[in-house]
Amino acid sequence: MLTLADPTLLAIPIANQDEPFVDLAAYPDWQADLSRSQISSRSPHFLKARRAVAERLRDAARRLPDGLKLYVKEAYRPLARQQRSYDEHLVRLRRLRPELDEAARLREASLYVAPPAVAPHPTGAALDVTLMNAAGQELDMGCPFNADSEESNGACYTDAAGLSETARANRAVLIAAMTAAGFINYPSEWWHWSYGDRYWAAVTGAPAALYAAVDESLLESA
Repeated sequence: MLTLADPTLLAIPIANQDEPFVDLAAYPDWQADLSRSQISSRSPHFLKARRAVAERLRDAARRLPDGLKLYVKEAYRPLARQQRSYDEHLVRLRRLRPELDEAARLREASLYVAPPAVAPHPTGAALDVTLMNAAGQELDMGCPFNADSEESNGACYTDAAGLSETARANRAVLIAAMTAAGFINYPSEWWHWSYGDRYWAAVTGAPAALYAAVDESLLESA
């Protein structure tokens, strides 16, 4: 699989479209997780995304079967928080996987935390999302949101083997809706979807990424 550690991603130009951010918590089309209980970011802008991303998410929401809703966990993430998460994960991998050389360690780290130079969340292009039912209960997706490969025994991979029929069916619903709306998935995280970032450009063949990373201070009025 193409990973976010692949050096070819850095060669993809960025069009840097000046597109506004919108607050996903303000939309009635899905449920937003305001608790932040499963994410490390404390940014007040964690549910903001580019307007085109929100429009595509609305399209995905309308493609779901009756009784199901998207449950959005995180969108924008400050670049400084991305850097800290990446550095912390590398430290953890050095402790848990001492047999890996540095190149392998960087690749392994990128399966769970994107290298800051190509990370989609700081650009407003990425969403972490799952499904919930009409009663407000999260569906069984095979492993918890944000569980890495070690914690989930590999079940975090979108195409993981050994999932229950229920979890695989639920993932298929999410995949169908998000893909039809123009998002691409990062294959080591079933919950991670993006539109307009460098990874999206690489997978879709777009000539350039649409969005550059944005400093958190610029989102105060968004």
